[in-house]
Amino acid sequence: MTHIRRALLSVSDKRGIEEFARALLAHGTEILSTGGTARLLRDADIPVRDVSDYTGFPEMMDGRIKTLHPKVHGGILARRGKDDEAMKAQGISPIDLVCVNLYPFRETVARDDCSYEDAVENIDIGGPCMIRAAAKNHAWVSVVVDPDDYAQIAQTLAHGGPDQRLRQALAVKAFAHTAAYDGAIANHFSALNDDGSKRMFPDIYTRQFIRASDLRYGENPHQQAAFYADPEDQGVSLADCEILQGKAISYNNIADADAAWACVRDFSDTAAVIVKHANPCGVAIADTQAEAYRLARAADSISAFGGIAAFNRPLDAATASLIVETFMEVVIAPGFSEQARRILAGKPNLRLMAAPSAEPVSGGLEYKRVNGGLLVQQRDAHMLCRQDCRVVTENAPDETQWNDLLFAWSVAKHVKSNAIVFAKRGVTLGVGAGQMNRVNSTRIAAHHGGEAINGSVVASDAFFPFRDGLDALAEAGATAVIQPGGSVRDEEVIAAANEHGIAMVFTGIRHFRH
Repeated sequence: MTHIRRALLSVSDKRGIEEFARALLAHGTEILSTGGTARLLRDADIPVRDVSDYTGFPEMMDGRIKTLHPKVHGGILARRGKDDEAMKAQGISPIDLVCVNLYPFRETVARDDCSYEDAVENIDIGGPCMIRAAAKNHAWVSVVVDPDDYAQIAQTLAHGGPDQRLRQALAVKAFAHTAAYDGAIANHFSALNDDGSKRMFPDIYTRQFIRASDLRYGENPHQQAAFYADPEDQGVSLADCEILQGKAISYNNIADADAAWACVRDFSDTAAVIVKHANPCGVAIADTQAEAYRLARAADSISAFGGIAAFNRPLDAATASLIVETFMEVVIAPGFSEQARRILAGKPNLRLMAAPSAEPVSGGLEYKRVNGGLLVQQRDAHMLCRQDCRVVTENAPDETQWNDLLFAWSVAKHVKSNAIVFAKRGVTLGVGAGQMNRVNSTRIAAHHGGEAINGSVVASDAFFPFRDGLDALAEAGATAVIQPGGSVRDEEVIAAANEHGIAMVFTGIRHFRH
């Protein structure tokens, strides 16, 4: 253990700093501080020594020069038992704990009114220097960058302070902290145009991901894998979910659960989504959750076996009773009732993932790794409104068809291209996914639906390049179709729809998903 005789506290995020300082003071630690942190502690009647008094060198240049001094960095970097003579000769005292977090650069540049000068002034220099020095010398020095760590460190003070294992863990966290900070600076300035405007995608792109868990294996047993969380991601993600029961989550479970969770959150009505191999195989909305699940499962009961079920309402007992009738891999919902938990406990291998909420994702970025690089794009968060659509055929959809068209379109957004979705009365009847041409997707979806698709509607994620796709869905019994439009042969496809008496709606937007 290293007794903390002297600590330097200088933080932008002042959460919990007063209580942490009192804990240090109670164990005989001398507190050095600067600027606003020193004022806050003095106002709380906590004795503080200014760094400028300790170094004998005043703060200057509007605070740019405060801690960049040999007495500070010598006290942090000195190797105990090896550099003692040098410290004594220069009047340097050891600093055993450095508690620093950095100027709020991300928050500053996120403001619409942030100027170039504001961004530059919010680049912290002394803070990263002290953090890195303390992290490098973690054999003797504790470095703290996260207020959430104060309580754990305070508990060690009665025993002399953090041990080597904890100091090393704190050092790793500190290096990650400064790396993310430097990455944010590079991201910002490399995205600026000559006129000062900002591009969405910088020339240099840095993002940090935190390992959430190791996985049993990847897509196949011979591949190792891990799940990393993105702390900057917007909205509720799988990384925010609590696993309530079940065997260890797998790589494929996470990929499929993510697809199911993204789909079900696009519905405001009570919905159930069942996903198999990243594609929805059954989706339904209904007055009750149990009925939505029953309909979604019945839409393709063969594919649903061993699938992922997602819900946009807390799971109730009636739905849980239906789930345990067949084999499912994962159930994800914004909470589970106590009775539902008791019922599902009878399937101990079934993984339950509880999410904080089921709010739709409104923004953020998506990534796809390719050999030699990374594809980055905005997340497809577009939600279609009826008023955005254009009826292009002689027949217009009636109210029931409109509701089903919008429902089918929401599902098609989450189906791999080429995507075709047959639906009726808020239930998918057939889904065609991942085919190399739209006609085959249509035929596959129609085959799944069978006779039930007579009188149904169809959503296509992209336009029909020829009339053959329209002819195929008409032959299957569809009465209305929603598609983006935009093909050079749109008039040919519209004419085919009119021939078959099919109502057709153009959305003006497509939802390719590869």
